[in-house]
Amino acid sequence: QAVLQGIILLPLRAICIIFIVLLAWLFASIATFRQPGRGSVPLKGWRRRMIRTTLSGLTRAAFFIMGFQVKVKGKAASLPEAPIFVAAPHSSFFDAIICALTGMPSIVSRAENLSTPVFGTILSSLQPVAVSRQDPDSRKNTVTEITKRALSGGQWPQVI
Repeated sequence: QAVLQGIILLPLRAICIIFIVLLAWLFASIATFRQPGRGSVPLKGWRRRMIRTTLSGLTRAAFFIMGFQVKVKGKAASLPEAPIFVAAPHSSFFDAIICALTGMPSIVSRAENLSTPVFGTILSSLQPVAVSRQDPDSRKNTVTEITKRALSGGQWPQVI
């Protein structure tokens, strides 16, 4: 009985997750199409709202389909209260749950991740702080960029 359910559920879940990822890619592509400043200027208006609502909802749906049910206790800090979130150990795909629950903040990510097909477009729509491991000044540049965004007075989304 359980094996039969697995044989049926696994392909259905995989198809649903692929569909959700492609939808997320589509919305991320629309939100960043002809984006002024291309990552150096924060997304505003309908672009930012589209990323917040659609990507957050699609990420939650994907994790639900994978079998994760997350309950939030309390209330997340707002942008003026906490311009920077810290997620530790920041080493797995579970970080996406935190992103979805906090309204899709900007993240700190390897620069190489931006060139990944499909996921690179989705990641770019979050306006990440890109860290280049080949650049010797990367740490200093990352700290400078995070500080700039944190002190922007709410123009940039929260950074995780």
